Amino acid sequence: MGVREDKLREMGERLRRERISRNDTQSMFAARIGVSVPTLRKMEAGNSTVLIDSWVKSLEILDRLGQMDGLLAEPENLFEKYERKNDPHRQRASRRVS
Repeated sequence: MGVREDKLREMGERLRRERISRNDTQSMFAARIGVSVPTLRKMEAGNSTVLIDSWVKSLEILDRLGQMDGLLAEPENLFEKYERKNDPHRQRASRRVS
């Protein structure tokens, strides 16, 4: 099994644990995200054929939609971060004119 399949399976397992921790049955949770129970089973199994929209809806229901922001975020440039931190030019507020 490849890395991609492992990640999908892990994500499906986390989805299942979240659903169970909220005391939702498969039919209840599937109805909330607008999919069939077989589709939810595929999600929980890590099946790669499930539409990303179904995952987005599940994240929304679980109040985790904000976590998608990090998926394709710009990589942090450590050199630029270092430069900003060590920049000798301090910014000051402009002088008030009386």
